[in-house]
This record gives sequence, C-alpha cells and structure tokens, in this order.
Amino acid sequence: MCHKRREESDELRIWRALNARFPLADEETRYFHNLLKGWEGEKKFDSYTENVSKGNVILNDLLFEVSNTIFQVDSIMISGETLFLYEIKNYEGDYYYENDRFFTKSQKEISNPLIQLKRTETLLRQLLHKHGYSIPIVSNVVFINPEFFLYQAPLQLPIIHWNQLNRHILHLQQNTIPLKKRSKLIAEKLNSLHLEENPYRKIPSYQYEEIQKGILCAGCGRFGFRVVGMGVECTFCNHIERFERAVLRTIEEFRVLFPNSKITTKAISEMCGGIASLKKIRRILERNFKMNGVHQWAFYNDMDEVD
Repeated sequence: MCHKRREESDELRIWRALNARFPLADEETRYFHNLLKGWEGEKKFDSYTENVSKGNVILNDLLFEVSNTIFQVDSIMISGETLFLYEIKNYEGDYYYENDRFFTKSQKEISNPLIQLKRTETLLRQLLHKHGYSIPIVSNVVFINPEFFLYQAPLQLPIIHWNQLNRHILHLQQNTIPLKKRSKLIAEKLNSLHLEENPYRKIPSYQYEEIQKGILCAGCGRFGFRVVGMGVECTFCNHIERFERAVLRTIEEFRVLFPNSKITTKAISEMCGGIASLKKIRRILERNFKMNGVHQWAFYNDMDEVD
C-alpha cells in the first residue's frame, strides 16, 4: 500500500511555467533542470517500488522538522518491522570515489550523497524518538540512472545502482512479512508530520507583465497556434488539441504562477494571448468553474470551492 504518493511540487510547477514564459538566467536554468532531473529520477524509482507495495507501506517525498532543522526524505518503505530509507540520485556520467569523497571524471568534487543519507537517517531517528518510536532503519543511496557509473566504490557502501534495483526489489518481495501494528502506527505518524510548505523553496522574482502570454503546445512546449474548427493546431509540430483543453491548461499555469490573482474572463483571455473572443473564454469558464459576482466584477472558483 502507498500512504503518500509522490506529486509534483509547487516549486517545480512554477519553474516549468517560468522556463517557457520568462527569461531565466543561466544559473536559474541549471537549477530548474536539476530540479526536473531529480523529479524524473524519483518517478522512475516509484515505478520499481510499485511492484513491492503490497503488504508494505510506502511514503514518498516527505518534509519534516526536528530540533529546528528541516529535512527532506525521498522515499521510505516500511516492511514488517524494518524501515527502508532511500536517497535517490539521478546522476549521469562517470564518477569516482576516493577518500570518502565523490568526484566527476574531470576531478570536480561534488557533495557526498552518503553524508546526506547519514544526516537524513540521523534526523529521522531523532524525529521518531521524539514521538516515542524506535524501528531498525536500513538506508541506501539509489543511483537510478543507467548512464551513471562510480569507479573505486568499496563494496560495503550503502549504494544501490540501477542494475541492482530489480534484485533489491525482488528480495523485498520474497521476504515480505505482514506489517506489525507498531509499524503501521509509525507510518501514520510520519504521514501526519509531513510539512506541506517548504520554507526553503527557491523561486525567482517575476511580475505578470514580464510573463510571455499565449497557449503553449502540449506536444513540443512552444508557442504558436492556429485555430482549426473546435481545436488548435501547433504551427511547429502540428499537434492538435481541443481548444477548451488548451485553455484549461493555460488557466492552470495562470493559477500556478499567480495563486493570489482572481480568475476572470479578461485575465484568462490575456494569458491565452487573445487567441479567442472574450465570449468564447467566458463560456469555457462557465462550464468548468463556479462564477461569483456579475458583469465586470465576475470571477471564477473551482466548482467545489467554498466562497
């Protein structure tokens, strides 16, 4: 069973939208690509753990605070009376290990993920102890990318490579025992302690006027549409999509980038680049959202949102 599924963070969703609509500096672009690559690696790891979820509890993408320290956990699996802690890395290329340090092949030192793993394990133990729980923890760094190779790595390091992951999962499947009541309580407690908001998320400063307006293609991610009947066609890759669906995607981007702004006919028409009349945009909003107010003061909320 999976008690907490992995969902794309608000931070990554904002960076996705900005990457297409806002001129990012080189450093900001690198940050976004690293964030995206990390997310892709974690989702790939999830595709493996789906095969072993029966009879176990899996908690993904957790954020905790203990002793005034906030720390993140990529994945936890509780099986029987053991907690498995995973730090997932989507590194690519050749690296080597020397004197307890990690280096790229070009001899550039990088942060040691084993130190990060140990820190996370220590903080997790403190958190559990604070709430009156104790459970054996088995920790591993998972290098999920098949294009990663680590030279000179001692055998005893808590590392799982991509080509070892199937065997690791198979071992867990073959040795799964029923969850103890205490293990279930630990899972429920950890789930309840998860912090929804990350106070350290990194978002560049931007204004509505600086955002490029228009509908992005769901196929190639570029601007450039022409209306074709009830749909829109990308002028670059010829991807065709229902017009309403394209507008709803753009509304979602607007909400991600400007969560405190009201959804109005004028605002969404502008965000879509004026590709359709206000009347057409209003009809889409009325079909998919709940209207509040009248005439020029009208704005829209989700159907189930309380006024």
